[in-house]
Amino acid sequence: MPRGDLFPDIGPFETGYLPLSEGHVMYWEQVGNPNGKPVLFLHGGPGAGAGAVHRRFFDPSIWRVIIFDQRGAGRSRPLGGLENNNTPQLIRDIETLRNFLNIERMLLFGGSWGSTLALAYAQAHPEHVAAAILRGIFLGRTQEVEWFLHGLQRVFPDAHAAFTSFLPPEERGDILGNYFKRLTDPDPRMQAEAARAWSVYEGSCSTLLPSFEAVSAFAQDRTAIGLARIEAYYFRNDLFLPPGGLLAHMHRLQGIPGEIVQGRYDMICPAQSAFELAAAWEQARLTIVPDAGHSALEPGVRTALISALERCRGLL
Repeated sequence: MPRGDLFPDIGPFETGYLPLSEGHVMYWEQVGNPNGKPVLFLHGGPGAGAGAVHRRFFDPSIWRVIIFDQRGAGRSRPLGGLENNNTPQLIRDIETLRNFLNIERMLLFGGSWGSTLALAYAQAHPEHVAAAILRGIFLGRTQEVEWFLHGLQRVFPDAHAAFTSFLPPEERGDILGNYFKRLTDPDPRMQAEAARAWSVYEGSCSTLLPSFEAVSAFAQDRTAIGLARIEAYYFRNDLFLPPGGLLAHMHRLQGIPGEIVQGRYDMICPAQSAFELAAAWEQARLTIVPDAGHSALEPGVRTALISALERCRGLL
């Protein structure tokens, strides 16, 4: 997949590991201009972790980019850790990092689960949010989880069949419960096999056209273990969101500008959620990319995200 419209590869100017509560340790890094406009990147999943390509959405002469791996994800420790891992904890972790880096207000930039966490954080701490750029909207509702587990077979019957065939026939009536049983099995080999099957399923459905590169990235053990274990755990617990869900609390974002970028053919997070979010967020601009699926690296999506960043430059 060509990525010529992203900024060149760049390394961080600062990295670190930040101790959190209950034995978790967060990996974080800063990229770009140390005196630039602060933007916080929130990765998807939950549990997917961030990668080097995510640095390339941001003009390094303008933005001070803060990237971190959420509890149990990526380079944070312990990998795949479920204990004391929930959305309120992640919100507190963002506050810990924000205070550690001495940032008062920042732009939020997140896709998929990253959009969920960005909204949850902004609703809890609107005073620290200058604006939000969100992609592939996931609101953490039961119908969205059910779509992922079951509805996707209407569009990707082959990928869904591979996903469910990992389980014996008698266990396919409870996909989530029986995957979770294997993802928490004492045998690390069973965990790894279940995680790879779960993660490859998600990667296979994330782009408009088949992408070997996307599937290969999702199949990597570090990505798969964090993504599958934490995602299944969060799905079993209604994403640890407040009663009424995120849409019921959108009044807390009053006055905060938003940019919503949504692939028309996003099958992981269908466009209905983006439309509903835009209807509940008066200050948000909705951009539908007509020839894209879910991935942030789809050509039209990444172009729209970079354009949104340009429009937000003056807000900090």
